[in-house]
Amino acid sequence: MTHNFLPKIPYGTSDLLPREASEKRNIEASLAKLFRSWGYEELVSPTFEFLETFTAGSSNDMSQYSFKFFDKDNRVLVLRPDMTTPIARIVSTRLKDSKFPMRFFYLSNVFRHEQAQTGRKCEFYQAGIELLGSDDHSSDAEVVALAAESLLNLKLTNFQIGLGQIEFIKGVMLESGLPKIISAKIEQLLVNRDIVGIEQTLDNVGFHHGLFKLLKEILELHGKESVLEKAYNLVQNDLSRKALYNLAGIHTLLKAYKLEEYINFDLSIIRDFDYYTGMTMEAYTPGLGFPVLGGGRYNNLTQSFGFNCPATGFALGIERVILALFRQGLTPLTQKKDVYIAWKKGKLPDAILAAKEYRKSNLTVEVALAEQTKEEAFEISKNFKEFIYLE
Repeated sequence: MTHNFLPKIPYGTSDLLPREASEKRNIEASLAKLFRSWGYEELVSPTFEFLETFTAGSSNDMSQYSFKFFDKDNRVLVLRPDMTTPIARIVSTRLKDSKFPMRFFYLSNVFRHEQAQTGRKCEFYQAGIELLGSDDHSSDAEVVALAAESLLNLKLTNFQIGLGQIEFIKGVMLESGLPKIISAKIEQLLVNRDIVGIEQTLDNVGFHHGLFKLLKEILELHGKESVLEKAYNLVQNDLSRKALYNLAGIHTLLKAYKLEEYINFDLSIIRDFDYYTGMTMEAYTPGLGFPVLGGGRYNNLTQSFGFNCPATGFALGIERVILALFRQGLTPLTQKKDVYIAWKKGKLPDAILAAKEYRKSNLTVEVALAEQTKEEAFEISKNFKEFIYLE
């Protein structure tokens, strides 16, 4: 009895066919070259680690998003759900006696057990940088500048990077006088930009309408430099105003990088109260309803591993960039093969020798596997830069 078996791949995964794989690889190579030119070195971490690495010192339950399994000693392992945590682990355990600041980049696949969406599946690919050991706004400015240069490097020119500051919102919450448990709930609603939920929660605890009006105004506050002045006049506390000075300092340096046209301020970019401690950022491009990259300052993560080290960085979604390029009518980084060598009967040894010589010059060369007429070879060679026919 014959069974017709149709193999499938797991939900949230995908096959990359040659063109897609080529686009991904070329983007990675281009970004690696750019990152190295800024002094960043590559780090590679294991694809899976102990669950505790991603839950230590964090109030976020990373396990709910993780693909978990057991080793032979029944210890829980997870496929890495992000790359920042492994880098923090490496720095805290193996590089803590090194000279700081340190600059690293990565090109990795990560795994999150979430609803698959356009531009991101359960397994997806990221390129990112981490700058550790500096708490100065100059390091944040460098990270934002390199984020912008990364998108420009990939020929994506129609984008904006929004900058927020987690300390600005924290100052507002402290100034409000809300009970801690209510404040934590409001913070989560702010992360989700749930205006209705914020209003209902404040009404339930009898807080005045002015606080809701302020939070709503903050969530809608975005634009160029004038945003900082408007925000300054909305608050009275030192923490929030210090956060705005921080953003102003970052922006001044971004002018020196000649990148201010790609930057705006969006104080609703909060991302995660428990993770970020300062500047936050997201990059958006038309035609895409989600950011192509995100990041910010996270000074407390290494403390989970017993090491105190300020840090800032960003992660870029490679599939999202490819999708953004496609939707803007731009061509992702692809390369034609250089040379196609076809041959008439008896000329295969000559074709092999010719290909060997071309490859010495780092050219991509493909040799026909069977005898072809010139007309047959010419049709195939249209995907190559150069065509050679040996007769």
